[in-house]
Amino acid sequence: MSLFSKNFNLLIIFLVFVCFQINYLKANELYNIQDDEFILGNIDAPITMIEYASLSCPHCAAFHTQKLPIIKEEYIDTGKVKLIFRDFPLNLPALQASMLTHCVGEELYFKYLNALFSLQRSWVKKDGAKEHLFKIVQNGGMTKDEFNTCLSNKELENNILTHQLEAHQQFNIKTTPSFVINGKLIEGNEPIEEFRKVFDEILSN
Repeated sequence: MSLFSKNFNLLIIFLVFVCFQINYLKANELYNIQDDEFILGNIDAPITMIEYASLSCPHCAAFHTQKLPIIKEEYIDTGKVKLIFRDFPLNLPALQASMLTHCVGEELYFKYLNALFSLQRSWVKKDGAKEHLFKIVQNGGMTKDEFNTCLSNKELENNILTHQLEAHQQFNIKTTPSFVINGKLIEGNEPIEEFRKVFDEILSN
């Protein structure tokens, strides 16, 4: 083997190692709470439940209306679990809805999430989704000017889409809802027993 070939191979190995380290660090960063994220529950809870969901996804709405209240009562309100919601919009209405939740502030954030999931069928439409979304947020006190300003915020839009791409690349998120619970990936709106099993296994160790 020539000196050039040997050095070239070493360079390739080094670059692969660097890329692996970068991906590893990025994945580790995604496990942490980001500066622009809000938490449901106690920040010191031993279990971190990261949810990736699309506000237009019916399975996500079913989780939020049927299972999350149980998890909140049994694990979040008791200080065992903290929930971080991360946007994974599957279409334009979902992206617009996600942007709106980020424009209302921490105090109203989870209230808007719950409202948008509960009223999902009323605004997830092929035509007129934007108008229906405004009716919902208007009831929460948002003005038309605030609504338009929020949806025209390209920095916010790019931020949501960038985080979505990172989730797909680092956690292989490809379906909604998906959950990363202390590093364990759960795909889909699983039965409540599955979530209890994961939580209780972590808590027993």
